[in-house]
Amino acid sequence: MENKLSKRIWLNIIIFSFMGGIAWNLENMYFNTFLYGEIYEGVSATALAGVMAPTTAISRMVALSAITAVVTTFIMGTLSEKMKKRKVFISVGYIIWGIITAAFGFISKENIASIFGLSDEIKILAFSIWAVIIMDMVMTFMGSTSNDSAFNAWVTDVTNPAVRPTVETALMIVGVVAMVAVMGVGSLAQGGVVSYKAFFLGLGLVVAVCGVVGLFTLEEPKIKGEKTNSNYWSDLFYGFRPSVIKENSKLYLALTAVCLYNIAVQVFFPYLFVYLGEVVLKDVVFDAKTIITAVVAVAALIAGIIILLKVANKSKLKAFIPTIILFIVGLAILSISTNIVVVLIGIAPTLIGYVILQIQLSAAVRDFIPEDKVGLFQGIRMIFMVLIPMVVGPMIGDLACQMSNLTIVEYGVEKLVPSTSMFLFASVVAVFVFVPILLLAKKKAFK
Repeated sequence: MENKLSKRIWLNIIIFSFMGGIAWNLENMYFNTFLYGEIYEGVSATALAGVMAPTTAISRMVALSAITAVVTTFIMGTLSEKMKKRKVFISVGYIIWGIITAAFGFISKENIASIFGLSDEIKILAFSIWAVIIMDMVMTFMGSTSNDSAFNAWVTDVTNPAVRPTVETALMIVGVVAMVAVMGVGSLAQGGVVSYKAFFLGLGLVVAVCGVVGLFTLEEPKIKGEKTNSNYWSDLFYGFRPSVIKENSKLYLALTAVCLYNIAVQVFFPYLFVYLGEVVLKDVVFDAKTIITAVVAVAALIAGIIILLKVANKSKLKAFIPTIILFIVGLAILSISTNIVVVLIGIAPTLIGYVILQIQLSAAVRDFIPEDKVGLFQGIRMIFMVLIPMVVGPMIGDLACQMSNLTIVEYGVEKLVPSTSMFLFASVVAVFVFVPILLLAKKKAFK
């Protein structure tokens, strides 16, 4: 197999991973802050007492989105595999995905009250919360159709084991750039400099344009196998067969590692930007000590990622062990204090672990998926990568926040905010990632 990809393939990998990252990061980071900061803003104590707590609303939104993502990926991933088509699912999906994202800008308590003819404050708040949650599910359906099922399968189709670590590294770097881009613009929306309406509208339309571009730049990959007359429903549940699980034990161990890692991430990630905005950065002063700590943390982050990537190229196992340890240590540090200096110190090892584990685990999953059954395993991948983590993780995080009971007073009303305990809970979960990794090492799955 060729160990080099064409420029056209690289162009599409970068464009679609970047725009997909824009849409997913917009959802994962700022739908939560939008729900917390816009929908819950200015409500009375009576209205707040009559509906679910903000962290609970975020937890439910994340969980229902995850369920939608997995069900969608099973249905659409199997369909794309049966049709042996990827392009139409990716391009048209991105267009609709972007339009739905843009539509989020029109959700407000005032518009909800007008549409449904509501005057009771509790009902207005409850309807607004569920409008955000349901729209998030609709957006997730399109994102999972175009990105999770079709684009991810397409990347596996056009790559081979020799180039996948490089591709996964590129996907991670592009994902980080997309995250930074969204954070840059999103911080303006969260700070009130630009409206959430303009924020969602602008980035949503950019994602839709990407889909239009894909109509001209994407080519159908050479998918292993031919169209078959196999039963669609049989294919849909292919990955649940005991014989398939036994035959692909390395894949399912890798997916278990992905699952545990992502549960740890989802314990804190849905609440992270609310935590930073409402707790850590609320009254922070960027003095010389803070700036020096930030510079050292960034330098350590870059150096750590480069060193561990080099180690991973020689021995995946030797990279996994220190990476998991760094991830756990970083989370433990973040659980100690809300002081900006301590937070910056904890961010470096946490992000090193986050980045390297994401790259290595994603590459391992792609390597262990049978080349002629790529589409049939996308739903299974989503169960381990999205469904279980995004249902279980936020529930653990919400429990941690409820137990800490950290609150702020806004407009005379006491509101629950995320606390450092979520990082402690996440670090405990992360310890269990060692189990499937060591079992894979025992099976000599890593070189």
